This record gives sequence, C-alpha cells and structure tokens, in this order.
Amino acid sequence: MNILFLMMVGSAFAFAAWHQFTWIPVAGQSAPMEALSAAMIQSAAGAVELAIGLVGIMTLFMGLMKVAEAGGMLTLLARLIRPLMVRLFPDVPADHPAMGAMILNLSANVLGLGNAATPFGIRAMQELDKLNDQPGTATDAMALFLAMNTSAVTLLPTGVIALRAAAGSANSAGILPTTLVATIGSTAVAIIAAKLYGRILRVRRGNLPAVAPPGSLPQDGTVDIAGQGEAYPLWISLIALIVLIFGLVPVAVLYGHAISPWVVPGLMIFFLGFGVLRRVRVYEVLVDGGKEGFQVALRIIPYLVAILVAVGMLRASGALDALVRLLGPVTAPMGLPAEALPMALMRPLSGSGAYGIMAAILEDPAIGPDSYTGYLVSTLQGSTETTFYVLAVYFGAVQVRRMRHALAAALTADVAAVAFAIMACLYLYGA
Repeated sequence: MNILFLMMVGSAFAFAAWHQFTWIPVAGQSAPMEALSAAMIQSAAGAVELAIGLVGIMTLFMGLMKVAEAGGMLTLLARLIRPLMVRLFPDVPADHPAMGAMILNLSANVLGLGNAATPFGIRAMQELDKLNDQPGTATDAMALFLAMNTSAVTLLPTGVIALRAAAGSANSAGILPTTLVATIGSTAVAIIAAKLYGRILRVRRGNLPAVAPPGSLPQDGTVDIAGQGEAYPLWISLIALIVLIFGLVPVAVLYGHAISPWVVPGLMIFFLGFGVLRRVRVYEVLVDGGKEGFQVALRIIPYLVAILVAVGMLRASGALDALVRLLGPVTAPMGLPAEALPMALMRPLSGSGAYGIMAAILEDPAIGPDSYTGYLVSTLQGSTETTFYVLAVYFGAVQVRRMRHALAAALTADVAAVAFAIMACLYLYGA
C-alpha cells in the first residue's frame, strides 16, 4: 500500500506540474497546481466529514450487533454456516465470534446494505485481530475476508435501482440478474485469488503471521462469546444455501424494488425482536455496544485522509482522464465503451466519484439508463466496491498497516467483476 500510495501521489503531482508548465491562463479557470492544491484540501476535509457521518451509522449497527451477540444469534449463524466457513477460514476457530460477525457482514452485503455491512465488518476484523500473533500485519483470514467483502454477492442493489428509476428507466430492476452474475463471479475469483496469493507468499517468504490454533482462546483471555455447541449437519447448511439461491433470488428479481424500502427498518426490528425473545435488555445492550462507534470513527480518520487525498489528487491532476484516453480504444472492442471506462476505473477509488459518473451517464439523453452502457455502469456500481475505502476503514479500525496480499486479491476481484458484468450485459442487453 505504501508503494501504491506514493505512485498515486507522485503521478498526480507530475501530471499537474506538466499541465502547469504548458498552461495558458484563461479567465475564470484555476491554474493546474491551484486546482491540485484545492483538491487536496477538499479531499482531506471530506474524509473527516465522511468519518463523522459514519459515527451515527456505526453506533446504531454496532449496538444492534451487540444485541444479536447477547441473544446468541452469532452462535446460531456460526453453527449453521460452520461446515462451509471452516473450509474457507481454517485458521479461525469454529466457535469464534469472528465467524458470526463475518456472516452478518456478508449477509448485509447480500442485501445491498452497505451502511450496515461496515459496522459488522469492523467487528469481524476486531475479532480476527484477537487471533493475530503479529499485530499490525494482516493474517490470511483478514485478507480473504476483505477480498470477499469487496466482492460480496449482492441480491438487492437498492441505491442503484432507485437512481435508475429516477432517471426514467422502464426497467429499473433489470440490473438484478447482471449484478448477481457479476458478484457471484467476482466472489469466486476473490476466494481463489486470496488463497493463491497467500500460498505464493508462504513459498517466497516463509514468515507469515501465526494464528491461534482452532479451538483456542483469544490472546486477551476472554471467553469465546460465540458459545459452544455442535455445528449443524452439512445437509442443513446446504439446504440453507439452496433456499438462499433458489428462494431469495427470484423474490429479489421480481419484487426487489418493492422490498428495498423495508429492508433497513425490518433489519432493526428483527434484531431487537430476536433480543427480546432471548430476554436481552435490548436498550441497555444496544447503547453499550454503540459506544464503540465514535472511537472507531476517530481511529479510521488518518487512513481515510491519506487515501482520499491521493484519489482527489489523481482526479484533479488529469491523470485519470489521460488513462481513459489511453485505454478507451483498447477496451471498447471488449464491451467496455469509452463512456463506461471512467466508471470502471473510479469505482475502486471513490464511491462518490463513481456514483457521480454513473448518474451523469444515466441522465445523458444520448445514452440513458436502458442502453447497454446504462445497464453496464449500473451493474458496475452494484457489483463492485470502493476497494481502497474498505481497506482503509477495516484495516484502520484494527491498526493494520501491512496488509500483505489483501489489496492484490481485492483488485483481482474488481477486475473479475468488470469482466463478468460485461459478459452478463452483453448477453442480456447487447452492445
């Protein structure tokens, strides 16, 4: 990450400096270096505002997470999915609370609940860090979880559907099948890439951080709050997976637009209702669990400032525009037109920047939401993640600075998501 950060900042400065030396003053326009300076200040301020905006969200959902944990929901989830999760995360004890937290995070991503997924993901990273023998260095389990998180299967990209409807789409939910194909493909690639890159590192360096053996207690001596109990039989886990695929997917395709407004309120009622049934003092537990939200937001501010300033510099310097002009003629024959290329490049870097590009394309009368390009950019928005933001927030929350192969695996999944999105959109909507 250190090398990539320096490359982003150095490239942005070089482009801005070159434009500055060749710049002809025009009334009302800022000089390139002035624009670069303004972008740096605005990006730094925006990073702090973003972190502050996360405080309320993280407080609420971390509180709900605590209610679910106190009621034993993490135990049930971990036991249900354990036969599958232990194969993906052999270094994590089967009954460890990290298992339940990861399942909640991935479930929130499946439903398109990015705001809810972040607190669950942070909690999962905190639990995984308790198994880390080398604090500050990512483990294999962390790298795999981050890669899966940035490529998680999505059933309801609610925000994108709403924007398409606002743009006048006649088939605003038409991206549900393409998004599902893209996210399933990218998640599979994320798992393979994380496992492969981790194995390559083991062969080359032989100094991977050790983790506690399965069944051991965390280093701080705390009791495993996920609870004890045998895992459900494998056939129950497979039935649950089949119900998810063949039950929720058709419902999402047919009724996703109608269901989406109910998801977040329903999630809160579900967590609180579960706590009440399990005789949890939900108010006190929710408040107690939510206290951590503010502290986490403060910890991630330096990481957000660093990455968002670098991204802002790239955008303001014209480096991204130059890359688009260079790659556009190459990607267009592959199904990625020049109009959609900025979206594919921006999505891993900046969520707001990618959203703005998508909105401009959907509202462009010459393109529109129901064109091939409109479907493609919508699918990219719904099936890919702001990778650098996710890594900054999740690793920042546990003070991990050496992320090893996590970034490479996540970016590999991003590329796969673009490829699967192109194939799905070409098949359903043509070029």
